[in-house]
Amino acid sequence: MAGEIYQAQVIKNFFDCITGTDRNLTRIYMCVISLAKLRMEDPEKLSHIVDQMRKSKQKRELSIDIIDYVCSCANEIELGSVQTAFGVKEISEMADTFNSVSFDSL
Repeated sequence: MAGEIYQAQVIKNFFDCITGTDRNLTRIYMCVISLAKLRMEDPEKLSHIVDQMRKSKQKRELSIDIIDYVCSCANEIELGSVQTAFGVKEISEMADTFNSVSFDSL
């Protein structure tokens, strides 16, 4: 579970990098390699990812294989881990805070 939360946080950082104003390829590279290491990818897959990142750096354009890899990783993570990484709380948890509001405070 904790590993999936870390993976979800790395994926969040990846998407923050590629959609933000500072699209630093080094940060993107670090996110992708960290994700692959957290997922304990086999050496062949890791070398393919590194090769795609190298090509992306040369072309100054992010490879679709990299985006596809990160999206497939995101798709495989359990929803609860993603919600924790993104700071989303369950509705049932939020309901307790609303039950404690009294009419006098309004």
